[in-house]
Amino acid sequence: MAAEQNPVPEADFDWAEGLEESAPSQEVSEKTPAAPQPPAREAKEGETLPNLSLLLDIPLEITAELGRTRMLINDLLQLGQGSVIELNKLAGEPLEILVNQKLIARGEVVVVNEKFGIRLTDVISPMERIKQLA
Repeated sequence: MAAEQNPVPEADFDWAEGLEESAPSQEVSEKTPAAPQPPAREAKEGETLPNLSLLLDIPLEITAELGRTRMLINDLLQLGQGSVIELNKLAGEPLEILVNQKLIARGEVVVVNEKFGIRLTDVISPMERIKQLA
């Protein structure tokens, strides 16, 4: 089977223009509030900005982690109602908030309207988050 040839060399392709062309038309309902937009940045002369609104609808997995432990399958099978699993964190230590399994913040448990929530106490700097990706 012959390899498919790309009619436009990647270096010559304008990604911002391509994203705008492929973006589906969005109908705005009066009941649905508009999605928050990222802060606008002015384009420098000759520079085009990518359409970042496409990224706002990407779902992410958010996890609040109390702690971790390891156990044998035999010990797992012995668990029952009232069993206690010891975690690697001390009482009062902050929870870790992970987005797609990458640490982005730490926080503490709060109760809001009889539901649990997390108050962020420390947010990882963007530079540190980028380092985690490597």
